[in-house]
Amino acid sequence: MKAYIKLISCALLLSLFSSACKDFLDVPPANAADADIAIQTANDAQIVINGIQRQMTNSAYYGRNFIVYGEAKGGDVTLFSQGRGLDAFYTFNHNPQANSFSSFWTTIYNVIYQTNNLLENITRLEAAGSTENFAIAKGEAYTLRALAYFDLVRIYGKPFATDRTAFGVPMVIKTLNYNEKPLRSTVEENYQQIVADLIAGETGLPKTKRDGYLNFYANKALQARVYLTMGNYTEALAAAEEVIESGLYNLYSNTQWVNAWQSQFGSESIYELVIEQNQADLARASLGFYFMRRGHQTGALGNFLASSGFLTALGQDPDDVRWGVMARDESSANRLGSCYKYLGSTTFAGDKGSANYTAVNIKVIRLSELYLIAAEAALKLPAPDRAKAAAYTQEIHKRSPNLPAIDANSVSEALILAEKSKEFYQEGLRYFDMLRLQKTISFDDAFAGISVPTRETSINSSFYKLILPISQDEINANPGIAAQQNPGY
Repeated sequence: MKAYIKLISCALLLSLFSSACKDFLDVPPANAADADIAIQTANDAQIVINGIQRQMTNSAYYGRNFIVYGEAKGGDVTLFSQGRGLDAFYTFNHNPQANSFSSFWTTIYNVIYQTNNLLENITRLEAAGSTENFAIAKGEAYTLRALAYFDLVRIYGKPFATDRTAFGVPMVIKTLNYNEKPLRSTVEENYQQIVADLIAGETGLPKTKRDGYLNFYANKALQARVYLTMGNYTEALAAAEEVIESGLYNLYSNTQWVNAWQSQFGSESIYELVIEQNQADLARASLGFYFMRRGHQTGALGNFLASSGFLTALGQDPDDVRWGVMARDESSANRLGSCYKYLGSTTFAGDKGSANYTAVNIKVIRLSELYLIAAEAALKLPAPDRAKAAAYTQEIHKRSPNLPAIDANSVSEALILAEKSKEFYQEGLRYFDMLRLQKTISFDDAFAGISVPTRETSINSSFYKLILPISQDEINANPGIAAQQNPGY
């Protein structure tokens, strides 16, 4: 890993500065010393944050692959044909030499490296007596580093509930010397750092809306997600309720829900990454293209379709508002297996009122997730609060207006998880929910009769390919990590 980070960090820092603001085109960051002096003011620090967030929209991270990873492996999607792109996620066709998807590792560590660099530079400036107010930039940097590590450890480390003593990922919270080759920490150590960073980050962030940027409540929302993953239900509920009760965000009504995908920074949007045309826009390689129908006037490949199980669940209510982002897939004239969330709508509206329908912002966390986190956490408290769990779940369940209301007697983990599946289809949450809850995942291979020799039709927590291997390239660069390869690979 060190070899990767060292080789690309200086070049990436240059790209972050130059892409974020024209003012930095005159800064010559030819080496590490130049990068250090480039950050002098709070405005400079915010420009670096812009660049870090731009890196997060890379195709290997939130721009596409990370979200596809979270959907393709969770059982809610299927394939009509193999070989169209990223189907190795669905088939679990991974090994250290091929389909290791090592770009997750290098891209996310780049994000981490840049947050480290920014925090160190701010510390240096403050120690030298700078009177600049770096509080917001520090809060953002700590929170982004926490999010990056949270995503990274969920890809490469066993779920916290399964084995927190297993290897996670190397902890790199400072700029490394050229010859340092850090080894893997445990999953528990990773989560301890994630929580520490989130707590450190919350204090500097404002409680006002900051479209396209983190605020206090985005930090709290991520805390709720992390605590739920750790099984710390009291903390998860408290964090989720702090966001819900802030009044800063509001759930979409049933009449608003579909059209909400046609605009940026809606009332539910707590944190979203901006995708601008001609910048981070992946065009025909974008997230939206991977879930739309093959062809459909665009030449899309139709990479992923909704599974039969997902469509059956959504079909419990033909009037469920979430049908509004679904359209027919290539398999028939009436199977609504293609999703158009990240194209703005089934009519390619985008989210910026322009003709460009692929430069659609990535919604990292929405208020509706906080309701369902609060519901699950309330249900799993040492003294379960079933009434509260039901009330929070019902607020999202109302998007299926013809289904019976959920009450304290009917609420269950299964109902909450099913509601989350329908609400967040194509948003990359499903697989990680199945992992943390140690659920069996069943795949709809029978839909198109595809053959998948690299996994069974149903898999559970014993399947070694639930997490990715450390790539051979990383092992070559950091030989000591070979002894820490994930079991089975």
